[in-house]
Amino acid sequence: MRRFALWAGSVAVVSAIALGFVFAGSAGRLADGTRIAGVEVGGMTPAAARKLLEGRSAALADRPVVFTAAGRSFPIRPRELGVHIDWAATVAHVDRSGSGFGVVRGYRRLGLELFPQVVQPKIVTYDAAVNYEVRLLASKIDRPHRQARLVRRGLHVTIDAGKKGTVLDRAAAKRTIVAALASFTRKPVTLPVRLDRPSVTVAQLISEQRLASRVIAAPVTLRLGAKQWRVPRWRLASLLQLGSPLRIAGPAAEHYFAQLRKRVDHAPRNATWEPVAGGAVKLVSAEPGSALDVARTASALLAAAERSTNRVANVVTQSSPASRSTKAAAAMGITGMVGSYETIYGGDPNRIHNVQLVARLIDGKLIAPGATFSFNGATGERSAQKGFLTAPVIIDGEVQTGLGGGVCQVSTTVFNAAYEAGLPITARTNHALYISHYPLGRDATVDYPDVDMKFVNDTGHWLLLRTFVGSDSLSVVLYGTPVHRRVETVAAPLAVVAPPPVQKTVDATLKPGEVVVDDPGAPAQSTSVERKVYDASGKLLSDQTWYSSYRSMPKIVRVGPKKPKKPAKSATTTQSTTTAPASA
Repeated sequence: MRRFALWAGSVAVVSAIALGFVFAGSAGRLADGTRIAGVEVGGMTPAAARKLLEGRSAALADRPVVFTAAGRSFPIRPRELGVHIDWAATVAHVDRSGSGFGVVRGYRRLGLELFPQVVQPKIVTYDAAVNYEVRLLASKIDRPHRQARLVRRGLHVTIDAGKKGTVLDRAAAKRTIVAALASFTRKPVTLPVRLDRPSVTVAQLISEQRLASRVIAAPVTLRLGAKQWRVPRWRLASLLQLGSPLRIAGPAAEHYFAQLRKRVDHAPRNATWEPVAGGAVKLVSAEPGSALDVARTASALLAAAERSTNRVANVVTQSSPASRSTKAAAAMGITGMVGSYETIYGGDPNRIHNVQLVARLIDGKLIAPGATFSFNGATGERSAQKGFLTAPVIIDGEVQTGLGGGVCQVSTTVFNAAYEAGLPITARTNHALYISHYPLGRDATVDYPDVDMKFVNDTGHWLLLRTFVGSDSLSVVLYGTPVHRRVETVAAPLAVVAPPPVQKTVDATLKPGEVVVDDPGAPAQSTSVERKVYDASGKLLSDQTWYSSYRSMPKIVRVGPKKPKKPAKSATTTQSTTTAPASA
């Protein structure tokens, strides 16, 4: 029995070895029945199989595969996307799966015949080109869904049912395209596309549609105190922004509330001071302003429109406080007049316009304790953009026409108001020419930005500068806490420094020796003004002197031509003739 078992085992081993050798085939050829990409290559050498497969690929490299989606066709060639197969690596892989020594190779190949392997070729692609092509296809295929939505047609609100969309599955499409281009078939290939369903349906909008219809079913009244505004149906329809939730919004609503704001809003009024008789001032209390609260008013309007009855909404406003409260103004100590001055003006209409304009620019300026008032800083540049006109003005010692003529009358008036108030004056420049209608030596010219007029508020309280423009006069008043200073002035006589130069021209229409003075001119002159300031107890606070030098103006003279010289008398010659006696 034991011998029989040994014999049977030996026979089985020998049979197994023999079977292995039967299926071993040639080591230099691929196993019988091997198919790569659907092509029979069994029994071929690896080199022959590679050559066969490469040839077929080359023949198809420029033949397109037609891909279809959403009713459209898109032909694509393998070469366009750099799609090819590494046949050397693929065949080598197949060869290794059926290789080995003798019996081992036989059994491997037997296993391949019993259980054929599906060989996936090693595909090489140019990923950038494939990704670009997929994005391009998606732009042509994708049709996003359209949500169901409310639509207004006139004074009726209906529901647009929306629409399903289609979207290319990009990841799956990439795999499909690469596999199709690498294959040996050129049958049309359907790209993977999925439906893009709306997330908002008609059923979800039915209640909103009913509510929107109720909103525009009748007018609404807006109310603010005794004022009322009727909002008709057509206006409600234009203001209503359909959606979930409904809102009063959009360009039409912005325009409507902008117009309503003009009727509702009013700016706050700062506490201020009003002059009264006797040089005092009365404090005028601040008043808060109000501004339309658009968001809350829009909500109130919508809430009223959503009601079937009592369709009235209150306009909501917000209070805006004044920047200078009554309490803050009272604490500034502005109770009476500190100094003032008046000048008379005239001239051409442009000059009068400039005087009035610059007076308005400085009117109401507040000067803090210890602060310096700058005329140029208060007015800024005197430009045509601000409304200044050309008028007579002194430029380089001559009366010319320039932009802003007349401004120096205002600066001179401000200077004298500060002068009379006993305030320290830190910048003042006299005119180039003497002007007789100002106090002697107390004129003050300005020229933006270099020549300025400045004074310091040393009273310990705030100062308020006011200007009052009459038909022919300008008054500048400084209000604050009266400090009762006494000002003494000593003005030096106007001294002639040099006579005016004479500009003489010959006028042929005048008689010889005749002289006509068209302009007497003015000599160069100088003066000085000393100001002493005393406090209420008589203590000297300051002693300041201002010096002024004025240029001359030429004397303009026309003279007649010189008398012509008389011609000189010519000499007379007398000739006498003597007759000799005749010869005998």
